[in-house]
Amino acid sequence: MEKLLNEQVISQVKQAFAQMKEPVQLLLFTSRENCDYCAEIRQLLDELVVVDDKLGLTVYDLQDNADVAAQFNVDKSPVIVVAAKDGDQVVNYGVQYAGIPSGHEFGVLINDILLVSGRDSGLSEAVRDFLKHLEKPLHLQVFVTPT
Repeated sequence: MEKLLNEQVISQVKQAFAQMKEPVQLLLFTSRENCDYCAEIRQLLDELVVVDDKLGLTVYDLQDNADVAAQFNVDKSPVIVVAAKDGDQVVNYGVQYAGIPSGHEFGVLINDILLVSGRDSGLSEAVRDFLKHLEKPLHLQVFVTPT
């Protein structure tokens, strides 16, 4: 099978992952039914996690592991959850990708892995203070389309 990540990309990812502070666990939720790009996403993540030992991957079936999917607020597939790993515990930071992170989105995935590894959102104190005072849950989604 032909690799999705060439040596140049792997080298760049290794450089970026040198900044990783704490372990990160990727959770891939797939489905046996109507799961476009599931095989490609699995291959991409398999190639990615071998780059650094602070990065792990667990694969779940959305139907067979409905309890885990509910725990991480996953209701479709394919979805990648970027979570913190603290010993045996996987901590949900709410970072998810629906679909395949290809093109420019691959760089965003790498950046989010680094953010979760650093255990810091990078938000300013003013924004953190504003968010502390929210009285209702806020559901924020960012949608992108490849061009």
